Amino acid sequence: MLEIILCIIVIISLLLFIFVIIHNKFQLTIIKIDKAEEDISLYLQKKEQLLNRAKPIIVKELKKEELFPELDLIPVDANNFEAHAILKKVSNELFKTLDENEKLLKSKSLNNILEEFNDNEEDIVGAIKFYNDTVVEFNQLVASFPSKLVAFIKRYHKKEFYSNEKREMFEILNDN
Repeated sequence: MLEIILCIIVIISLLLFIFVIIHNKFQLTIIKIDKAEEDISLYLQKKEQLLNRAKPIIVKELKKEELFPELDLIPVDANNFEAHAILKKVSNELFKTLDENEKLLKSKSLNNILEEFNDNEEDIVGAIKFYNDTVVEFNQLVASFPSKLVAFIKRYHKKEFYSNEKREMFEILNDN
């Protein structure tokens, strides 16, 4: 009888130990995702500031009244996905405007802003790559056994990516 009780205690301890290890893996990936989201948010704010700094220079040079109207439409409570999409559209419009008007590139202040903008874009790409890689790791934990049980108990759900290529890669991994 004592052996049965000890066996049950050992099994329960082992299961609890496995649960704690898997839970800690989830917690680590959540911390990484939160850090990446924070970094992306800061870089997107800087991108918006740089676009707002470039806007009056371009308006003055081209004598336009309306430029980058989407920049004013970013909601205060926009998440990083929404802000990224809007800012990407505005930056594409910026580069299209620069391509069509070579005289803008003669402005030293605009060139300084564009240098900062390019550096910031590299930071955004790096932060998004880190975020997507960590989300792949998190989603694999959510989808695989035995961590799927921990995800169910803790009510963790798959997270979204910034790009479709990662989503497709995860679906391929998920099908295997």
